[in-house]
Amino acid sequence: METVQATASTLASEEPSEFYIPATTSVLETRPRTLKHGDTFAVFDHQGDIAGAQRGSEGLFHNDTRYLSRLELTLDGHRPLLLSSNLSNDNATLTVDLANPDIERDGRIILSREKIHILRTKFLWRSGCYERLAIRNFDRMPQSVRVTLRFAADFVDLFEIRGSRREHRGIKQAKRVGDDAIEIRYRGLDACERVTQIEFAPTPTTLSEDAACFDLSLGPGARAQIFLTVRCDVKRDAKRGEFFVAMRDARRAQRAATRHFALVDSSSEILNLIVCRSISDLYMLITDTPQGPYPYAGIPWFSTAFGRDGIITALQLLWLDPTIAKGVLRFLAATQATKTDPESAAEPGKILHETRRGEMALLGEVPFRLYYGTVDATPLFVLLAARYFERTGDVETIVALWPHIVAALRWIDSYGDADGDGFVEYPVWDGKGLRNQGWKDSADSIFDEAGNFAEGAIALCEVQAYVYAAKRGTGAIARALGDAATATRLAREAEALRLHFEQAFWCEELGTYAIALDGDKRPCRVRSSNAGHVLFGGIASPERAARTAATLLGRESYSGWGVRTLAASEPRYNPMSYHNGSVWPHDNSLIALGFARYGLKQEALRLFAGMFNAIEYMDLQRPPELFCGFDRRRDKAPTLYPVACAPQAWASGAPLAFLESCLGLVCDRARNEIRFERPVLPASVDELRIRRLRLGDGEIDVLLRRHQSDVAVIVLRRRGDVRVVVVN
Repeated sequence: METVQATASTLASEEPSEFYIPATTSVLETRPRTLKHGDTFAVFDHQGDIAGAQRGSEGLFHNDTRYLSRLELTLDGHRPLLLSSNLSNDNATLTVDLANPDIERDGRIILSREKIHILRTKFLWRSGCYERLAIRNFDRMPQSVRVTLRFAADFVDLFEIRGSRREHRGIKQAKRVGDDAIEIRYRGLDACERVTQIEFAPTPTTLSEDAACFDLSLGPGARAQIFLTVRCDVKRDAKRGEFFVAMRDARRAQRAATRHFALVDSSSEILNLIVCRSISDLYMLITDTPQGPYPYAGIPWFSTAFGRDGIITALQLLWLDPTIAKGVLRFLAATQATKTDPESAAEPGKILHETRRGEMALLGEVPFRLYYGTVDATPLFVLLAARYFERTGDVETIVALWPHIVAALRWIDSYGDADGDGFVEYPVWDGKGLRNQGWKDSADSIFDEAGNFAEGAIALCEVQAYVYAAKRGTGAIARALGDAATATRLAREAEALRLHFEQAFWCEELGTYAIALDGDKRPCRVRSSNAGHVLFGGIASPERAARTAATLLGRESYSGWGVRTLAASEPRYNPMSYHNGSVWPHDNSLIALGFARYGLKQEALRLFAGMFNAIEYMDLQRPPELFCGFDRRRDKAPTLYPVACAPQAWASGAPLAFLESCLGLVCDRARNEIRFERPVLPASVDELRIRRLRLGDGEIDVLLRRHQSDVAVIVLRRRGDVRVVVVN
């Protein structure tokens, strides 16, 4: 009875963690439209408005602060009718078509609907949001209309929107700056002054501290334009025609950013849309840092540099554009911890978890200014360095990174393995920061077969696989750099870890690996998607890899759309949870890469096909951060998750990693060859073309053509000395 009562108590609803994202409405209800450039992003509703306080995630944000909390357009006091709302294929612009509703006065319709058309065009550039309203009268009669734009800036920290409560805030003041501009200033408790500047052209008929009104007289067929510019902490320096100049510059920068990227198209229109959207989303999320390009994690909650997310995204993109990996490695090396700081969970050699620049982070109200509370980013950093070197042979970059790689390895063997048992653990939670420090970092995500939370220092199964792959890969780097002794030592350590891991984590009765060992070294015998990352790291024996794959694709774990984070038979399973039964595209893409590593190509293809079908149903063919893990039902769409980020970098990278896994694509700079190992294609894709695939100084275009169960590889163009090898 005592055991039953204890288990029941652990299965009851727990208090959410301090960093839980609350939701009283679903972001899906408003079909949000997102734009991003650099450290600025915007979330609009489908009409291009910002409702702010009513829908908390909407707004114009810069450096984790909301600089515009309201922007609502009305026509003669009425909200226009929505005709269409579309992001351009490259994510550079949002266009919204609107029309007037029926407008009454004294019980009589004075303007019938759909006579006045408004085209809103919006984009972000250099900490500013640019908008043009193109207005046209399609009536055969002249019309006089009032266009009103109501606005506000609350300077709320992103963590406040996520649910953090603050007793005190800074001081805000708004004032007119001439007849065509408003300036709203906020002096925070951190002594930083943040400024929103709102400029209009032409000069509004009336302008107040919260609204601009334009009285327009439009003859039949007549047109008018209104321009709006919102700047975040940028001095006003408006120029005539600035909207068009900024749009041109933004598009040029977008084209320049993608110049290294290989191009993919296929015979499947849906796959083409998915790939196009994924690439566009990734390059919207990629931000230039002093160290190079870095993919910010996701909008709206994670538009900043995350170590784990950036590394995994770089791994997903490595075959298409290794310059992203170079930027990620250099940024994380520059922010690598050099001293111990319990407040930020920093230890010498440890790799960053996340960084924030909002008021709450600068004041220490949240610990994320530079936060290192992650156990997997450090081995993943070393793993990415090794795979980047294999992909590019870039000795110069690796030599520059070598002290940071050595420091990371030293952290793995010391702070990461504080008890010396050979496994990397994260420490006992002290009530600060994140309780769980793997990619499943929800407070309730790591537990044993009875549903009891794992206590003590926890060793996650996937982290050991990352360490194994990191040491093997670094051994190859050391050998290439002429350090045979280090190469031998790392190979020996990796093999010892593999043997120890197999003994401690394998669960014969489950046919998979335990999700973790708790502080008493007891395995948490839970079937989870984490075991798929074990295959990605290559630490599993071939026989156990095949059994793990079968378990992951079994009815309890595979929803029909993808592998669930947690099998349906486990005690904390909830298909609507964040980490205990949901389906994550990036998680599935790493599992597919793990399947491919062991030659399980049909299994990888099954994952790709399920996720491909799921993304077909998604708005804009954009894979979200996650979706619910309910079983797939005939002719029904997957069930969406209410507060999922979209776009999310590693979700956007997932379709590209699925392609890599199914094509068996290996770019080997040491041999100067591009290999296709037992390539397969989904049944709906007859042909797939890859153009501008670079290796060293060489470049190829290839066509893959499916013939029933076989795929032929045809070289269409070759430049330089690069070989193409097909392994059947």
